[in-house]
Amino acid sequence: MLPPCAAARPSVRPAHRAETFAAGLAGCCAVRMTNGSNPDGRVPFLDTLSPRTRAAFTRLGALRRYALGDVLIREGDHAQELMVLHEGLVKVTARLDRDRAFLTDIRIAGDVVGEVAVTDAGPRSATVTACGDVLASVVPAQELESFLDASSETSQAFRRMLCVRLRRSDRLRLELGRYPVPVRLARVLVELAESYGRPRRTFEGLDWNRRRIDVNLSQSEFAALTASTTDTVHKALARLRNDRIITTGSRQTDVLDMGRLRAAARPSVPAA
Repeated sequence: MLPPCAAARPSVRPAHRAETFAAGLAGCCAVRMTNGSNPDGRVPFLDTLSPRTRAAFTRLGALRRYALGDVLIREGDHAQELMVLHEGLVKVTARLDRDRAFLTDIRIAGDVVGEVAVTDAGPRSATVTACGDVLASVVPAQELESFLDASSETSQAFRRMLCVRLRRSDRLRLELGRYPVPVRLARVLVELAESYGRPRRTFEGLDWNRRRIDVNLSQSEFAALTASTTDTVHKALARLRNDRIITTGSRQTDVLDMGRLRAAARPSVPAA
């Protein structure tokens, strides 16, 4: 029997700690934005920690199971907790208005969610929903802060993770207004394939040019990721299928040629 989710606990971050953390984050962003050859490289947070530190970090908090459609985090709430995903897949959505939500990200096992609110003690900026069975640790802010204070490795990795996500958010905002839907869709597929795709096994070994994306997204969710309409995404997916760049099934997308998909993700004419 898994222990119940830990109750939300208010946390007041000392001023000096907030200033130190913010300064470290700003420095991290400045270095990585200038020198990073792969600025949007996405690696689950737990995979950035050494085995010993990862084992200690995963013992924090209380375990809880979620089923398909369960809400782990609700936009606007003031709970001060970090959630560490051990199994499963979640989607992150933000409200555009009362009737529309924008799908901003997908997170998998090894990722964390709720990192913004637990850092600045503000309200939740997005809703996180289980896309299937999910096992997660719920870590109160005070427990997280104590661990970060005691582990410089984890503190640095946490700042890097925040920096990567901030940079990705800025990039996506720019792309939504600059590139046509087919290019935006191809860029989303490239990101999913590079972050979560599994290479195809052949008699000669692993073929990294062909990958299976085991992320079950509907066409409406692809539309939300690209700020488009379902009809436009349907046409863009059909074109990629007709060009033998991808195939789609009920629960996955297979990339047949990563090179051609990356080419489709590059605009033919530089954006103004």
